[in-house]
Amino acid sequence: MTTRAQLKTQVDAIEASYEFFLAYAAQGATGDAAERADAQVRDFLTKMEAALGTVGSGFRELIAIEPVTPAEPYHAMIDVLERDAKDARTAVQFVLAQSMITSQLVDNLNSSTHVRAMLAMHQAGVPTV
Repeated sequence: MTTRAQLKTQVDAIEASYEFFLAYAAQGATGDAAERADAQVRDFLTKMEAALGTVGSGFRELIAIEPVTPAEPYHAMIDVLERDAKDARTAVQFVLAQSMITSQLVDNLNSSTHVRAMLAMHQAGVPTV
């Protein structure tokens, strides 16, 4: 798989998880409803966690293969992306460690500025994946 394809897979996993979490949060799931949805929520969290671990390096590799001009703003933004991805990944790991993942907990995760930064980076197209 090419660097661009790998990066697209990572970004798609983050976006798909974010979209799923929006729908899950809207359900207001607690108690039995949260228990029934637990495996699906954890699956999305696990995919997101894995993607967050490699998305920064994926963008760096892509910029090395397909140089952009001017390069400095991209490198600076990727520095920010890597910090936010690390922080978002920590938050996802915290949520995964909970015995029950309620809609409110997922809603708070989705509201995290670190998670939202991942979406902004993709929308900015660094470069478009």
